[in-house]
Amino acid sequence: MMLERKTFWIINQYSSTPEIAMGGRHYYIAQELAKKGHKVYVVAGSYSHLLRSPKIFDEEFLFEEREPNFTFIWVNLPKYYGAHDKKRIINEFIFSYKIKKLKKIIKDKPDVILHSSPALITYFGASYLASFFKVPYIFEVRDPWPLTLTEIGGYSKNHPFVLFLQWIEDRAYLRADFVFSNFFNAIEHMQSRGLDRTKFHWVPNGISLPEVENKEALDISVLEKIPKDKFIIGYTGTIGTANAMNYLIDAAEYLVNNSSIHFVLVGDGKEKVNLEKRVVENNLTNVTFISSIPKKQIQSMLEVFNACYIGWLDHKMYRLGIAANKLPEYLYSGRPVIHSYSGAGDFVQQANAGISIEAEKPNLIVDSILELYRLPIEERTSMGARGKQFVIENLSYMNIAAKLESIVFQSDSN
Repeated sequence: MMLERKTFWIINQYSSTPEIAMGGRHYYIAQELAKKGHKVYVVAGSYSHLLRSPKIFDEEFLFEEREPNFTFIWVNLPKYYGAHDKKRIINEFIFSYKIKKLKKIIKDKPDVILHSSPALITYFGASYLASFFKVPYIFEVRDPWPLTLTEIGGYSKNHPFVLFLQWIEDRAYLRADFVFSNFFNAIEHMQSRGLDRTKFHWVPNGISLPEVENKEALDISVLEKIPKDKFIIGYTGTIGTANAMNYLIDAAEYLVNNSSIHFVLVGDGKEKVNLEKRVVENNLTNVTFISSIPKKQIQSMLEVFNACYIGWLDHKMYRLGIAANKLPEYLYSGRPVIHSYSGAGDFVQQANAGISIEAEKPNLIVDSILELYRLPIEERTSMGARGKQFVIENLSYMNIAAKLESIVFQSDSN
């Protein structure tokens, strides 16, 4: 039931729209909230290393009416070069400063302000706006900086910038009325930094049902690259170090003489060249690489697979969980999933939609592939169906938006 209409300001410097990047979490949540009659503003930076086509305009802000009740606001920011450019941090300060001006520009007063990491510096601008309007401040952690910098990036906990970010994170936990995270077990870390557990809400990444239901067909040129009459183990997404694709290639090498099984890796990334070189040098004729395809074609590609694979490094960081966009996509496809993962919040296991194994274990990947290959097709179909139902019930952005909405309404009754 639709209750009182609310106005949401969602502030994420690294948010985007589908035509220039992924679109992603906040874009789809905003769409669903707008359908419910709420007024939603998503505020993002005009330039980031994540955008395929950064926004270029002269004004300080660019307003885009995406659809009824949903406006995307771009904040004009300077260009920088790559994720590790120090100018990226300068941009975060500029963004945080500029968004304060929105109090006089956006015509609809917010009922709630959501600020999403990893741009912790946005805290200054977002918390200022929440205080100015006297509305709840939601701090959302999608990447637990500075923990990521120390545990994965190798920075010292005593590095001045790490100490500064840690001060912001701790302060945000104290200031926030609610704390969200898409990491299933993020509360473990947050409580160690002083968070009151009652503030915490797990709000997972999801999938836009209208988008996946209206998939595009694959180009003929792409389809021609995929072997016919083979049992296809498929992967779609970034091919980088964190994706641990070398262990899948280990499995392919072990199975190279099994003429019935073939591996298809769709995507690009820093590790792709190294993996391609290894495949050629070892004459792994059972592996095919395909360049990235448009997001709207992903479901069409997954339908070509007999099973989907996703892997991770065996890293202590994953004790907090993972927030992979591809997992909901895989599960929705109706294909069984092999999940090579040693951490918290395993959707594949929760949905009973495939086989979950320890990370970094090529022998277990091989065993899982052979197990699925030997299963009757009816059992594989049942696995896939359970995954799809799990997504529809738990990971659709329609349901995720409803969860966010209920939290805001709950704040009214307290």
